[in-house]
Amino acid sequence: MINPKTGAAAAVFPQTLTVHVRSASDRVLAAGGILWKVSDGGLRVLVIHRPRYDDWSWPKGKLDQGETLPQCAVREIREEVGISARLGLPLPSIHYSVSAGPKSVYYWAVQASDQRPKPDHGEVDKVAWMTPDEARRALTNPSDIPPLDYLEAAYKQGLLQTMPLVITRHAKAKPRSQWTKPEGERPLAPSGFRQAKALRDLIACWEPQRVVTSPWVRCVQTMQPYIKATSPRVKMVDSFTERAAKSNPQKTAAKFGKLLTASRVTVYCGHRPVMPIVLDVLRSAALNDAAGALPSEDPYLRPGAVLVCHQPISRPGRVLAFEIHEPFDD
Repeated sequence: MINPKTGAAAAVFPQTLTVHVRSASDRVLAAGGILWKVSDGGLRVLVIHRPRYDDWSWPKGKLDQGETLPQCAVREIREEVGISARLGLPLPSIHYSVSAGPKSVYYWAVQASDQRPKPDHGEVDKVAWMTPDEARRALTNPSDIPPLDYLEAAYKQGLLQTMPLVITRHAKAKPRSQWTKPEGERPLAPSGFRQAKALRDLIACWEPQRVVTSPWVRCVQTMQPYIKATSPRVKMVDSFTERAAKSNPQKTAAKFGKLLTASRVTVYCGHRPVMPIVLDVLRSAALNDAAGALPSEDPYLRPGAVLVCHQPISRPGRVLAFEIHEPFDD
């Protein structure tokens, strides 16, 4: 089941997204993005033309086997317009029926880099940068307009450019009942190592440049595949261990709060018993009603799940939107 919590398209914030992909076989899933930039003093968005359908649309496509929605969005943008995307603010999803059944398409805002679009002429023969009004007139499917309305509203309110903070609970660990050595040395279970590999590719959709983690073994092992693949800066913080958080929760909260004002995209990996402290900090930082999207009951996040916090560059230390992605589970 997909369970998105969305604001109204035009002007209501926050936008929140909760995705349970494992049980989503009852519908056709697709993902994509709206690329945007500021040019000639105004907002411009990238619209594509697909000769197969003779329509103007956004870069998007159906999930490949084993893919998550963010991974699908990044891949489709790369394949259709030749741009490497870092996902930004989640936008309203659209839902309609096709011959195969109900279809849901999930979108993210993507700030365009200096890369020039290179359309894949097999699927996309033309691309055009347009003003929002031009795009509304050009889009073939009216259902493609609500995510554009939301993106433009965020731009007008100075909230469109965001910095993600990625939070993950460590992957499945060897059960406490089966471990007699020091708790900090308890490793991942075999299924946890598989989750860690899946997390590597999911986390990469936001391109973290820094890893901040508890130094306990199961957290470090969770982040190891991403560290090996991307060589980010790595910082191990003793205050994020279960023991330290229990003895001095105020210090743990202060340390985590600093991640909200980091100058680079960061991924944090921690423990379930520390999660209430983390979530309290995020609730205090949430804009409008965004805090309602945060989990409030134990276990907060399942092992290997990801919570992405979108912080407007214009509002340091505040969070506009959250999205939660359920863990890979074989």
